Amino acid sequence: MTHILIVDDDPEICALLTQFLTAQGFEVTAVGDGQALRHRLDAGAVDLVILDLMLPGEDGLSLCRHLRTITGTPIIMLTAMGSETDRVVGLEMGADDYLAKPFSTRELLARIRAVLRRTGQSNSSPPTGPTDDSAQAGDVLDFSGWTLDVLRRRLSSPDGVLVEVTSGEFDLLLAFLRHPHQVLSRDQLLDLSRGRVSGPFDRTIDVQVGRLRRKMEADARNPELFKTVRGGGYVLATDVRGRHDPRPKK
Repeated sequence: MTHILIVDDDPEICALLTQFLTAQGFEVTAVGDGQALRHRLDAGAVDLVILDLMLPGEDGLSLCRHLRTITGTPIIMLTAMGSETDRVVGLEMGADDYLAKPFSTRELLARIRAVLRRTGQSNSSPPTGPTDDSAQAGDVLDFSGWTLDVLRRRLSSPDGVLVEVTSGEFDLLLAFLRHPHQVLSRDQLLDLSRGRVSGPFDRTIDVQVGRLRRKMEADARNPELFKTVRGGGYVLATDVRGRHDPRPKK
């Protein structure tokens, strides 16, 4: 059973989400602050964290940053309505998705399922890619010296060093690698990587591209891989070769 940890200081929200998500087949634990979050994680891993931004004591952004230093567990951040800055900072800290309050429980459920599918935490089929006759098909994708192991969700640098990426960064990178040399708008990238359309002020893709550039480009301000197309979006400016890894997957 997938275990979801809710971190919110509002008892009514915790009770509502616990009841709703339990009815959907999840195991649910709810805590009210960062200290309780740390204690719960010390007791064992969870599959997904729903993290409120405004918490007593240590706030959600600080906790998100801390979580990213110790675990790759997916994080959905709850933010105040209209707080674009908080959402952008949350993504910078490593959150996988965000949802503005007040929110629909059905929308939250859809976001949870989408994040779990992307991170391989559910039994759903993996995201579909091109057919095997495409150069971008395969378990492993090679590009500009980099290697992305799709099934293991591992990114290796040209020096063979594993580079840690969040689930959101992985999904965006995979979307680029499936469509090299193709100009992709922000809406297309959001749909390919997250399965949803953007709002008029959604900066999710810009934030994630910036994070990939800082991790993968020699000079993030003069990128060679992820190029900006004025008025168009972004393009992966390199060839991609797909191959199959004969080693058994763990």
